[in-house]
Amino acid sequence: MNSIDSAKSPHKISSRIYARTYAGLEIDPDRNLSDDAVVFWRIIKLAFSNRLRITLALIGIVAAACFQLMIPQFLGNAVDGALGLIGAGVVSIEEGRRALYYAAGSLLVAAVFRGLFTLLHNYCGESIGHLLAFDLRIAFYAKLQQLSFSFHDHVHTGELITRGMLDLEGIRSFMNGGLLRVLLLIILIGVGAYLLISADLIMGLFALSFVPFVAWMSAVSRLKLRGLWWTLQEKMAVLGRIMDENLTGIRVVRAFGAEPYELEKYDFASEEAHSLAAARIKTRVASTTAMTFAYFVAMGLVLWVGGIRVIDGQMTVGKLTEFLTFMTILQAPVRQLGVVVNSFARALTCGARMFGILDLKPVISNDAEAEDLSEDINTLKFENVSFTYPGEGLPEILKGITFSVTRGKTLGIVGPPGSGKSTIAHLIPRFYEVSAGQITIDNVDIRKISLSSLRQNVGVLSQDPFLFTASLENNVAYGNPWAEKVMISKATSISQIDSFIEGLPQGYDTLVGERGVSLSGGQKQRIAIARTAMLKPRILVLDDSTAAIDAGTEKRIRMALKEQAQDTATIIISHRLGTLRHADEIIFLEAGRIVERGSHEELIKYNGKYAALFALQSREDAENNIK
Repeated sequence: MNSIDSAKSPHKISSRIYARTYAGLEIDPDRNLSDDAVVFWRIIKLAFSNRLRITLALIGIVAAACFQLMIPQFLGNAVDGALGLIGAGVVSIEEGRRALYYAAGSLLVAAVFRGLFTLLHNYCGESIGHLLAFDLRIAFYAKLQQLSFSFHDHVHTGELITRGMLDLEGIRSFMNGGLLRVLLLIILIGVGAYLLISADLIMGLFALSFVPFVAWMSAVSRLKLRGLWWTLQEKMAVLGRIMDENLTGIRVVRAFGAEPYELEKYDFASEEAHSLAAARIKTRVASTTAMTFAYFVAMGLVLWVGGIRVIDGQMTVGKLTEFLTFMTILQAPVRQLGVVVNSFARALTCGARMFGILDLKPVISNDAEAEDLSEDINTLKFENVSFTYPGEGLPEILKGITFSVTRGKTLGIVGPPGSGKSTIAHLIPRFYEVSAGQITIDNVDIRKISLSSLRQNVGVLSQDPFLFTASLENNVAYGNPWAEKVMISKATSISQIDSFIEGLPQGYDTLVGERGVSLSGGQKQRIAIARTAMLKPRILVLDDSTAAIDAGTEKRIRMALKEQAQDTATIIISHRLGTLRHADEIIFLEAGRIVERGSHEELIKYNGKYAALFALQSREDAENNIK
């Protein structure tokens, strides 16, 4: 942890307050904790889906417990037998030794089989845990692919990574480190209790006197650990979020010299997580110590009472040895009980958090009667569409939007920032659901079209494209991994990036992304254009997708796209009015409403907002040319 002493400097005090607020460490006290029994049984059901391994694990546990419980009886009988034979003088010392050898051999056989079956259930337990983690990992990742944009808008990546890794590990480790150990302990105590009480009621009760206290202590510590684990996992998610944001925005951090603030944020979050981890360890150690103490008290009682009975002739030395050996067998499980309880608490917490994601229903999904689009798409229509982003008290972004664009035609959209231009682009492929009105393709509501078919036919290019850590070829062919080289070359030719790629030492095999070659904003946009051009979408939406490209290159891209997109309905969203002047129709958005519409010439004649903006941009271009 950072050693900054915030108490010595007002600046550091404010920095720590800033860190606390920005780190988002305040957790809703009314958070919904899933019922422990429900979470537990869901984990059990998942584990029992691996029937062969769980059966072998249960056989291993029962067999290991049985062989382990034979050891006290073998040892007690050996002691009594040897003492009886020698003491009575009936047989020679050699006969007594043979009896002891037989007892030792029996003990060795029982110990070997106990070890083999312990190995079996440990292996199966670990195997079940890893298979369970594999299934949950795939289900979790698949769920994240299904959940709507409204979910990803509100849940940070760091939180999801924590749930997909740390929470998953908590469930995995529970199988062998928690569940199977508890089953073994239950069998040892249950069967052992029957054997001991059957042999001697009083001594059996003394031997088991620690069990009620251990059960009570386990329940108390589990409840406390449950809350600590829940909060700790949330703190770990915050740590992941802070690190993710810092590394993603490292250039901004360096540019503003904000390293001390970032360190303070991470330092504070780390201190919180460390404090919780320390509290968790303290709780576990305290409960383990108390349970171990209770165990030794019970063992002392057995030794005391049993010793008196042996002296009085009411009990044999072998029987006392049997009781003490049974107590010794329970020593390791009792000491591990704190770890087991901790594993239970962690698994219930992690399970609740994991199932909290898996149980979410996507806001946007296929209609029961959804159909694929026909190959011949003609018209896209917005019919009195209104939209508000999910959340309470948020303003309406779009208000009564109506327009249409047909195959081979181009619609231009312009307006000030926040007017709803990009929202229109997001509604067409159903990234979000309209609040009112409808969007249709050839008079079919897009909610009646299968999502896969809709998104295969709608290409949306945003201003800030994302490239995967892969080769340039794989990035361009992302939507069609089986594309031939000639198709990839044609797509990059359309986006005017082919000559740049061919000039690289590794050409199309050049790695891009986080660990690859660094590309400019314009180069990324041109690769994204090539990626979309590969698919030849029937509806193409360019959302300021050429903002980082110079005017000359943009014009060549536009002409190449127009040549390919003769059968495509095209929507161009741009701040550059020169990009829109050749559109068949232009709409001007303001505060979510269409305030002007028409061709470039018609809007110039109208002399409204569009004309004023065009005149302003024309003057700026003229001044730049003079300079």
